[in-house]
Amino acid sequence: MAAKNFISEDDIEQALLQRLQHLCGYNVLNCFTAQPDDLNDGSGRADKREVILAEPLRAALVRLNPQAPASAVDDAVATVMQPRTTMSLVAANREMDSPLRDGVPVTYKATPGPQAGQHAAVRLTLLAFDVPQAKAGRNHYLAVSQLWVKCTGQASTAAHRRPDVLLYVNGLPLVFIELKNSNVKLRAAFDDNLTTYKAEVPQLFTTNVLCVLSNGLETKVGSLTAQWEHFFAWLRVDDEKEALDRKKIADEGLSVERVVLGLLHPERLLDYAENFCVYYRETSKVIAQNHQFIGVNHAYAQFTRRRELGGKLGVFWHTQGSGKSFSMVFYTRKVFRKLAGNFTFVVVTDRDDLDGQIYRNFLHTGVVGLNEKVRPRDSSQLREMLGSNARVVFTLIQKFRYDKGVAYPLLSDRDDIVVIVDEAHRTQYAGLAENMRAGLPKANFLAFTGTPLLGTERKTNAWFGGYVSEYNFQQSVEDGATVPLFYE
Repeated sequence: MAAKNFISEDDIEQALLQRLQHLCGYNVLNCFTAQPDDLNDGSGRADKREVILAEPLRAALVRLNPQAPASAVDDAVATVMQPRTTMSLVAANREMDSPLRDGVPVTYKATPGPQAGQHAAVRLTLLAFDVPQAKAGRNHYLAVSQLWVKCTGQASTAAHRRPDVLLYVNGLPLVFIELKNSNVKLRAAFDDNLTTYKAEVPQLFTTNVLCVLSNGLETKVGSLTAQWEHFFAWLRVDDEKEALDRKKIADEGLSVERVVLGLLHPERLLDYAENFCVYYRETSKVIAQNHQFIGVNHAYAQFTRRRELGGKLGVFWHTQGSGKSFSMVFYTRKVFRKLAGNFTFVVVTDRDDLDGQIYRNFLHTGVVGLNEKVRPRDSSQLREMLGSNARVVFTLIQKFRYDKGVAYPLLSDRDDIVVIVDEAHRTQYAGLAENMRAGLPKANFLAFTGTPLLGTERKTNAWFGGYVSEYNFQQSVEDGATVPLFYE
């Protein structure tokens, strides 16, 4: 007899597709055919090895780039569709990251006019990031189920594979979803399916943003390079402080719905693809966890109100071990990308090891370059760098020392400097932090901390404002983002 809360894989799939359709506006297409090699599956593909859908891709390129001639659109389609099966999975995915976010580079001869006959080098937009779907319908969202794909892997054990659900935007498969019956351990979806698909149909992952695994009772999200232990739950939709009834969510099979609302909704999925995926040392893809996505977006929204807040950007309290330095990376990248301005970010810590760790995360994710001068060797070089227009500076608070009894000099009165202070309440405010504020009187200040502010530390609130995001130790342990501590 079936278990009381048994949910079949097919029931999960149908519920998922309905929610994508009714809550998020996806079109739905079932491509199942009895014969795997039957081309008449509704996808419009000419070859079962293909997973990118050429017609929706072409239509989007025409729609989003009305000035581009047909030859340029043809070139862009060819570039995107080009097989990358000889490359490693992460290299192929990384190669498509810039075209997805910034457009496909093409060159074409200008039509009659002052530039006639000259070659124009432009980028053709693949995804419209700035237009809400409801307003313009400029992106086309499609949930495809049961699509047979011909294997291209070296040692494939089958001729074809059939993923449960793929989410497409403008013909590009951005999300891979694998489902299991509720009585099957979720890890089987990783070990038996995702791992096999990566080896046998690697073309599925060329434009992949994230992978979702679910057995109804439990749903996990991870990047295409993540090992099983780095897959994570996504249960909170808008508030990282939300208290969760995990038993009810599991019993009623609601975990999939929460991923749909919190992550797969078109506006959120595009924000995630654009601002919350980075490549670390070019060998692994790091994607934001639930608390990082919500927290960074709260902090970003606060940043857009910085003048009205008098530069107090708030306190970002995420418990130790929950990925604070990657949250800094996501935050900085999003501000640089989405807002017009000549911003300078100053990341301030009070320990060499922390300074080095945060710098390495910025370096290895490409936010700063290897030859970029971003780490002043001493106090005088720090003052020099802060007086210039450096994009990012990493410094110890100790480098704000100055001659005793002498007023600290004005370094810059720009109001587009953002100071990110790590573990702000550990620093002696009386001297160094006051020097920093005297030197940068119009800067905006955001505090990152791994511990709550208690008692006398509340001075941090006076300097930075209230909490902009909270994610405590208990939540982190429950989410599996931090290992629990036991005291005897």
